[in-house]
Amino acid sequence: MTDSRSIAAPTLGPPAWMSVTLYAAAAYNLAWGVFVILFPMKLFEWSGVSPPLNYPEIWQCVGMIVGVYGVGYWCAARDPLRHWPIVLVGFLGKVLGPIGMADALRRGVFPLEFAWTIVTNDLIWWIPFGLILWRARRAGREAAERPG
Repeated sequence: MTDSRSIAAPTLGPPAWMSVTLYAAAAYNLAWGVFVILFPMKLFEWSGVSPPLNYPEIWQCVGMIVGVYGVGYWCAARDPLRHWPIVLVGFLGKVLGPIGMADALRRGVFPLEFAWTIVTNDLIWWIPFGLILWRARRAGREAAERPG
């Protein structure tokens, strides 16, 4: 007889939607970052916000940071559960960004029209990134509980 404890349960890889989500986030962030680098004043013009004319490089730097997140998401998409720290860093940015925007709106720094970027840059990613992190945590616990 075979001892059932010696037969390892098959380990399933992450669902395909996780990689698809991270590739989509990568493409979005890279596109948004390149757009902001090339046209740093456009989002301000479109939303009716006074642009930072003296230092457009600051906004271009934001575009660079967003683009770098895209590179991270692309790397994480190859194995989302293994590369969960990249997803965590992105998730934190996607939570903290709206908090900062809410504060800026409360103080009257930005008009509500400028906040639409929060929807596409941050809010739509909360659930899938959160689910990836939850699944990675669960996978980590399962691995820790396996005998061996």
